[in-house]
Amino acid sequence: MTVSAQKALTIGWLLVFGLVFVWSATGPKDYYTWVLEVSPAVIGLIILILTYKPFRLTSLVYLLILVHCVVLMVGGHYTYAEVPLFAPEFVGGERNNFDKLGHFLQGFVPAMIAWGILIRFSVVRSRRWMELFVISVCLAFSAFYELIEWWVALLSDQAAEAFLGTKGYEWDTQSDMGWALLGAMAALVLLSKYHDRQLAQLSSRDGDI
Repeated sequence: MTVSAQKALTIGWLLVFGLVFVWSATGPKDYYTWVLEVSPAVIGLIILILTYKPFRLTSLVYLLILVHCVVLMVGGHYTYAEVPLFAPEFVGGERNNFDKLGHFLQGFVPAMIAWGILIRFSVVRSRRWMELFVISVCLAFSAFYELIEWWVALLSDQAAEAFLGTKGYEWDTQSDMGWALLGAMAALVLLSKYHDRQLAQLSSRDGDI
């Protein structure tokens, strides 16, 4: 990929992020919940900016991170329980399942990030062990996020129900982690080989793998 193409993709990435962020921040259902839901996307943006030159990621991973950020910002604007396109009257069922999409991506996207890091630092040689490590990392990340939701709910009653998003489902936490597990496995099956090719191209260009 040429330098000009990289710059165009970077500008496009930032433009999409910025436009969705502004829309999300304009009249959300609840600003406190919005801050809780959107802050991971903002933190992710800061990390990407700081690591762009010393540890550049593949275009695939940047795209996946952007998709995940958009989902976070949509959920922050409406709250996950009230995203219109996932309302029960449109998709059936008894609850709004937009949060399950978010948790699926919570496994899908980190799986590709972890896969790239393991390869670039030669942490594990065997692909089978790498797959196990990636799935374990994604499950740990999902479990830690559930703990964060619990801590926030304990510290503040304000918007706790909207942030937790349980909607009366007693197995919501286990379901969330199950969707993250499914997302991690799906990413490995669908994208690991394609990601390998992009990592090889990144290695040949930068000489850092």
